[in-house]
Amino acid sequence: MIPLLIIVALLGLMWALMIRPQRRRQQQQKDMLSDLAIGDEILTAGGIYGTVDAIDSDEVSLEIAPGTKIRVAKRAVAAIIPEEQEEEEEEAGEEEPEDSAENPPSAEENHG
Repeated sequence: MIPLLIIVALLGLMWALMIRPQRRRQQQQKDMLSDLAIGDEILTAGGIYGTVDAIDSDEVSLEIAPGTKIRVAKRAVAAIIPEEQEEEEEEAGEEEPEDSAENPPSAEENHG
């Protein structure tokens, strides 16, 4: 009787620690893909950032540069980039690094 209780307890623990979180992640991915809209900036599983240009049943057309469009599988969308993060990235790209006398180039940079 006790071995049966141990097996049942282990199965319950496995479900709570492995299966339930995986189902939650799958549901979050499904919800994200259903919320996908034209004009959203996304990140693909391959690390490509782009703006959604068109959405089909299982494909997404992305504009990755002005006039450059690619097609990716809808399931390859890893994340939708929030508007706040887009603005922060643009601001960070506009700032130029300051050359400082305190941080001279290393020997590798001088010979490289």
